[in-house]
Amino acid sequence: MKLGARILKTGIAIVLALYLSQLFHSPSPVFAAIAAIFAIQPTIYRSYLTIIEQIQGNIIGALLAVILVLLLGNHFIVIGLAAIIVIIINLKLKLENTIGLSLVTLISIMETQSGSFIQFAGIRFSTIMIGVFSAFMVNLVFIPPKYENKLYFKIVATTEEIIKWIRLSTRHDYDHQLLKTDIKKLKEEIQTMDQFYKMYKEERGYFSKKNLEKSRKLVIYRQLNLTAKKALDTLKRLHRFENELLHLPEDFKESIQEQVDSLIYHHEQVLLRFIGKIPTPPPYHEENVYLNKKELFDYFFTHQSESADHNNPHLYHTMQIVASVIDYAEQVEHLDTLITSFHSYHKNEVSIEEENQD
Repeated sequence: MKLGARILKTGIAIVLALYLSQLFHSPSPVFAAIAAIFAIQPTIYRSYLTIIEQIQGNIIGALLAVILVLLLGNHFIVIGLAAIIVIIINLKLKLENTIGLSLVTLISIMETQSGSFIQFAGIRFSTIMIGVFSAFMVNLVFIPPKYENKLYFKIVATTEEIIKWIRLSTRHDYDHQLLKTDIKKLKEEIQTMDQFYKMYKEERGYFSKKNLEKSRKLVIYRQLNLTAKKALDTLKRLHRFENELLHLPEDFKESIQEQVDSLIYHHEQVLLRFIGKIPTPPPYHEENVYLNKKELFDYFFTHQSESADHNNPHLYHTMQIVASVIDYAEQVEHLDTLITSFHSYHKNEVSIEEENQD
């Protein structure tokens, strides 16, 4: 089991919350520790948003607790009613993430039996805010990981795995059940890529030049993710309609294999050009025809015209394969254009692999 940064930060935030609570002589430091657990976030920007939301949520929970205790007391039924109202208010104000901590604040205040209720409520509220601020300080001190590196390497690893399976699928040289299992794993990897993209997008820079560069990179990373998804769609079509592919005329099968080989080679080249391992523009670009869409269409229409039954599902399935390959190719071409444009503005960028090694 790997000890992640968030696990470490949570432990440190709990220690800091308990220490500060003891320093300020809080009677219930455990509530500060609970608040710190709720407030830990993976990025500084999310931590900033969280502390704003948590302050609002805690104020809602504390005010409602004070009002209802003064009006109705602190019977179990009143506490349950108050919890329902807090949840409704948080949902109405779009503060869904603060519901848990709001309820902790509410219950911790309403459970008191002492006479000096207002003073007790203030102490409990302050204790919980100590936990929130402790988590915020830990998030500031501990620099979050470089999500750009994580995103890029996840994209490369996932794309390479998809490309490997596509290459094997066009040659019918694979284990059907193993590929079915791997497709499920690849879907999960795509979801992880989307999460890393969101994390990277939320990172904030302090220099306008870097922000402009990052804006352009975000467009490329979004397209890298989309292209990987289209590659996975193509793989799923090749896997699902394997039987149709096997029964195509030999020249049509060879054309699909050659076209797909050229396409995934293009995709691999584009990934390398992004980090500067292949120059931009690529040498002999005019000689590289990565996908001949007309040839695929011509083969498909010829196959359709030669088919005795035009309503045969085999034709519709073949059409899906061809359409998926062409869609994938268009996304790779668009990615190529974006990367070429990016390098026209940023010619001397340090590659991501070099940054990761420093």
